[in-house]
Amino acid sequence: MAMTRRRFLGAALAAGAAAPLASFLYAWRVESGWIDFVHRPLPIAGLPSGLAGATLVQLSDIHVGPRVEDDYLRDAFRRVAALAPDFVVGTGDWVTYRGPAQLEQFARALADFPLGRLGTVGVLGNHDYGYGWHMEEVAERVTAIAEDAGIAMLRNQARRIAGLQFIGLDDLWGPRFDPVPVLSAHGEDPGTLVLSHNPDSVDRPGWEGYAGWILSGHTHGGQCRPPFLPPPILPVENRRYTCGAFALGGARALYVNRGLGHLIPVRFNVRPEITVFHLRPADRRAARA
Repeated sequence: MAMTRRRFLGAALAAGAAAPLASFLYAWRVESGWIDFVHRPLPIAGLPSGLAGATLVQLSDIHVGPRVEDDYLRDAFRRVAALAPDFVVGTGDWVTYRGPAQLEQFARALADFPLGRLGTVGVLGNHDYGYGWHMEEVAERVTAIAEDAGIAMLRNQARRIAGLQFIGLDDLWGPRFDPVPVLSAHGEDPGTLVLSHNPDSVDRPGWEGYAGWILSGHTHGGQCRPPFLPPPILPVENRRYTCGAFALGGARALYVNRGLGHLIPVRFNVRPEITVFHLRPADRRAARA
């Protein structure tokens, strides 16, 4: 059958109408659950020789709650466990709090949470403080549930595990963010790694003596990013901190994980991420993004 002008225009209009629907279905049903396992080196000054080549997995923004399927998280946790990592760190937003049911759901989800062979460490994110980021009773329950599952939760505290020191900061938007005392006391110690949910925290005071890596999450990478353009929605003041590695002043470096979960189950050009770091020694003043 010959293609008339009318048929051509009708086909073109139909294709144009179908394209947005196809893109939405891809973002909703494909990319939102298509986990990207990112492998990269993590040079740490003063790393104990016995930890050279060790693996550290970062999980962030799992958002246990009404919008993230339990089976999706269970499968992700089992895939991490199969890697037999030496360390596992969680950089906040463990839950999307809507009520006590989410805390019960969180406890069930952590039954499958992968633990590091040597240690497992976590910090809180803003959503772990419930509504308005100021429900301290919710943060206390999230902390207790995580601790019961074998995760050492650090709230402006430092802990050394198998020779590697972790400094964990409480969330920037929460009521207990206070990095100066712990960074002043331990920030210059060799073999140190900082966990802080919100990457904007690296621009706050208190980092003068620290030279090393900070692992963050919070942004979800913007979740949806047009090709060759920055994401239109990014919950940070410094919009440079989208995802990936960033060199900072004072020999510091930042890594922003794109997160595993979501608040809205749609991702485009920003796949959910699990980061697998391979530890190696570095010069004391030479963190490199």
